Amino acid sequence: MPKYIIEREIPSAGNLSVLELQQISQKSCCVLTEMGPKIQWLESYVTADKVYCIYIAPDEQTIREHAERGEFPANAINEIVTMIDPTTGE
Repeated sequence: MPKYIIEREIPSAGNLSVLELQQISQKSCCVLTEMGPKIQWLESYVTADKVYCIYIAPDEQTIREHAERGEFPANAINEIVTMIDPTTGE
């Protein structure tokens, strides 16, 4: 199944409290449960003004549906084609 990176523009995301991040996570998980096993959230990275999320889903529309149901921004959705790391150069 394809893997996607979602860019979410959230002003001051890096200043969100632990409680606020917990609430966002819980909301996302509730929506994922409602949508069934066709979509999975792997992890997210929080920066100063954005959150980058890694998801597995059958298509971009499924990612957009999750964002709409959860009322999360999805400013850019890109399918991950491949991954590289330091061992790629060996």
